[in-house]
Formats: sequence, structure tokens, C-alpha cells
Amino acid sequence: MAELKMPEINSVIVAGNLTKDPVFRQTSNNTPVVNFHIAANRRYKDSSNQWQEDVCYVGVVAWNKLADSCRDRLRKGSAVLIDGELQSRTFKTEDGRNRTIVEIKAKRIQFLNKFNKAQNNGEDTSDNDSIVDDNDDSSFEDNSFDKFLTDEESDLINGEEN
Repeated sequence: MAELKMPEINSVIVAGNLTKDPVFRQTSNNTPVVNFHIAANRRYKDSSNQWQEDVCYVGVVAWNKLADSCRDRLRKGSAVLIDGELQSRTFKTEDGRNRTIVEIKAKRIQFLNKFNKAQNNGEDTSDNDSIVDDNDDSSFEDNSFDKFLTDEESDLINGEEN
């Protein structure tokens, strides 16, 4: 009998707001890395048909050019859409205990807030949302994540009123 092989799928897409400013650093070989947490909200109707809201706090790590872009664009409260994969890592705490966490290793990040680079270093004054890809050295305007948004969410992001 042939052995069944489980598919190797590890993909996550989540949107949320940063709960505090991101933490930037460089590894010993000068690789940029950023860590931050987002709050992802979920609305649902409970058993009595009343709307409820639940919040899930998710850790995110981004590397290289993606980390550099986050340094320039993200602050507490920034809205982002993350495309990545789950990863776990284990480390020792100050008291010597092992701790394991699960976080999202970002492959792409779409910055959902309008951004004026003039506020950072007096450069380009564009107000575009953009996606930064972990495998690409450039950032570009792309609305490919818009298909995941409701019309109301899209209007909010684009600053349109009803």
C-alpha cells in the first residue's frame, strides 16, 4: 500500500494594526530584522444573534529589504496586511527557561495607511499604499490585496465617505 504524503502548506494572510512601535535590529552579520505585533479583529454573531468582536494578537517578523521598508513606514497603530508563513522558535528567558513562540514570517506586507515620505527624511511625497515583497528589492504600488477587502473596508482605506 502506498504511503500517503501530507501536503506541505504553510500560508497565512492577516490584516491588523500594530499594537506598539516595531523593534528594529541587525543580526551579527548586519542582516536587518524587525519584530512587531498586530491586533487582528474578528466580528461575529453570538448565539443570541448579537454582534461580538474578538481580538487576536499576532507576532510578525520581517527580514532584509522588507525589514528596511517597515522601519520607514510602521508605527504603533499602523494598518497592515501580512502575507507569510507560520514559524516557531525557541529561546531561553532571563530566568533560564525555554520558551517557544509561534509568529508569522512575513513574505509580503501591504501598508494600508496613507504614507507621506516627506515626513521621513524629506524624500518623495507620494501618498500611495504599497506592497513590499521579501523577494524583491523594490516597493511598488499594487492593489492585489484589495480583493480580500469588503467595499466598506476599501472605502475606509481610500479615504472615501459614504
